[in-house]
Amino acid sequence: MSMLALNGPAVDGDLYTRVTDLAQQAPGWLDGLVAAWSDYGLALFAVLMLAAWWRARAVADPARTAMALAAPLVVVVAFLADTGVKLVFREQRPCQTLHTVTLEACPPLGDWSFPSNHAAIAAAAAAALWVTDRRLAAIAVPAALLMAFSRVWVGAHYPHDVVLGLAVGAVIAWLLTRVAHRAAPLVQRVARTRLRPLVAPR
Repeated sequence: MSMLALNGPAVDGDLYTRVTDLAQQAPGWLDGLVAAWSDYGLALFAVLMLAAWWRARAVADPARTAMALAAPLVVVVAFLADTGVKLVFREQRPCQTLHTVTLEACPPLGDWSFPSNHAAIAAAAAAALWVTDRRLAAIAVPAALLMAFSRVWVGAHYPHDVVLGLAVGAVIAWLLTRVAHRAAPLVQRVARTRLRPLVAPR
């Protein structure tokens, strides 16, 4: 085990077990909704990023279009960075350490918990949208917070896992999306080629 491995139960194990116990007592329909969101909710962020590109393209705003086009790549970079942190800290999943009953099947040993990839991806998409399109970000930001909460509810992560996942995704995406803003001249050049439909209306 890594020398930097976290002692998850000592950080917020009690809070984790309180949340998972609450999930066990909740109505089945609520658990089903939260579990479905935890499993499939990231698809919403893909749809929102696609909508951000379409809206930026429609108004022919080169800087906004550059940021919208960069958003998926930004999310991938945030995911890779988050995964790198996992390999450094190597924190076991709480369901492996605390042996609690969870809604989601417990991942195998070696599938590290800290930080949460789901939370990082959701936060990265939300941060990229915050810089690119505030109207869509109004949907993405609460959705990212809900994604983070759902990962604790289903038993996949400690609360500190999702908090750091949110931070990693948001910081990296905000910085990289601001850098993508500088690619506006490139978008303008593309608009003068056969690839114009990618960046502006015909």
